[in-house]
Amino acid sequence: MSTTRRDILSIGLEGHDQLNAELGGGFPPGSIVLMEGDYGAGKSALSQRLTYGFTQEETTVTYLSTELTVSGFINQMHSLSYDITSELLEEKLLFLSADFDSGGALRGEGEQERKELLKRLMDAEAMWEPEVVIIDTFDAILRNDPKFESLVRNDEGRQAALEIISYFRDMISMGKLIVITVDPSTVDDDTIDPFRSIADVFLELEMAEVGSETRRSISVKRFAGMGEQVGDSIGFSVRSGTGIVIESRSVA
Repeated sequence: MSTTRRDILSIGLEGHDQLNAELGGGFPPGSIVLMEGDYGAGKSALSQRLTYGFTQEETTVTYLSTELTVSGFINQMHSLSYDITSELLEEKLLFLSADFDSGGALRGEGEQERKELLKRLMDAEAMWEPEVVIIDTFDAILRNDPKFESLVRNDEGRQAALEIISYFRDMISMGKLIVITVDPSTVDDDTIDPFRSIADVFLELEMAEVGSETRRSISVKRFAGMGEQVGDSIGFSVRSGTGIVIESRSVA
């Protein structure tokens, strides 16, 4: 275990990649982290990298995925060289699947089970016990909650978002670190703007095709409570068998 102070939660793996150094040594507990990016920008890969790094530093994590099953998650992590089997067995990592089918219901459940997904999420006490909670992707939860969906249709999406934010604030007041990923193309600005405003750490993931190459970067829009200097723009790639690789370094 690292000797890193617990007022900064290290994401470790210093000998594997430079992401922890680029992010100033980790994240302050009692914070909300928003990772925003379009499909393919690397939100899930970064979420998985954070998960693995946290657990290697003896920080407990809940990872809620709206796309992967347990076996899919384990396989995906293994493909990135992030073997988390022992962490799952030792309960350092709690994995939860909220996989949706094309109809929007929880996979394998009837339409009646679509009731108030956000309320069910907030009532899931075991989910919030670990030090870090990662929700990938949060916009899928919002879009598939009938109550939230109805409020958005009635132009009350901002108010609905503020109710969720109030719950998040209660959690971070107890020292939890909450990481949410959002695809901004799937929700309107009125819905996502409150989360942008309250995020202690706001990371915007960008992707560009340059010839046959896909270039990804993390643009640091906000980073409250940073440990050390944080790169303002961090280039990275996702490589099978290696995981996240930092491609360039720029210090704010």
